[in-house]
Amino acid sequence: MIAKGVLLHREIDLYTDAHPIVGLSKDKLRGKYRHYSGVIVDMYYDHFLAKNFHLYSDVSLEDFVQASYDTMQAHWDVIPPRGQHMLPYMIKGNWLVNYAKPEGIHRALQGLSRRTKFESKLELAIQDLYEHHDSFENEFKDFFKEIELHISQFREDLINSSQ
Repeated sequence: MIAKGVLLHREIDLYTDAHPIVGLSKDKLRGKYRHYSGVIVDMYYDHFLAKNFHLYSDVSLEDFVQASYDTMQAHWDVIPPRGQHMLPYMIKGNWLVNYAKPEGIHRALQGLSRRTKFESKLELAIQDLYEHHDSFENEFKDFFKEIELHISQFREDLINSSQ
């Protein structure tokens, strides 16, 4: 089960990184944030997913997040050391639920900014979210429709290949 989860996560990352809609979002930020534009877009998209979670799931965001935290804690031994270090902070601050609010994304961007080796200006990216909110949200919604279809097919292929 964990191996399939890792494969799924990698596929999501590969698909996302190569997707033209995600590229549009990154292009809006690239001049100001250079190679950090992808990190920022990931955070923005996390925000829109959390904010609109009720549109994508019959489970509430809060219940989904709690189940995710429980699963991570139950599989503590397979979490890499960096993840083990971050997980208690993630749970205590309820990061995944707080991503639904711009303030939660801002806190996360500030934290990432403190941990970058070079000047990233990530803490300023909240302003770009406010300024281009509707555009980023529309790009996310268009992208999410496509990734749902892609991942549904990927899962089906994964199941069929293991039979």
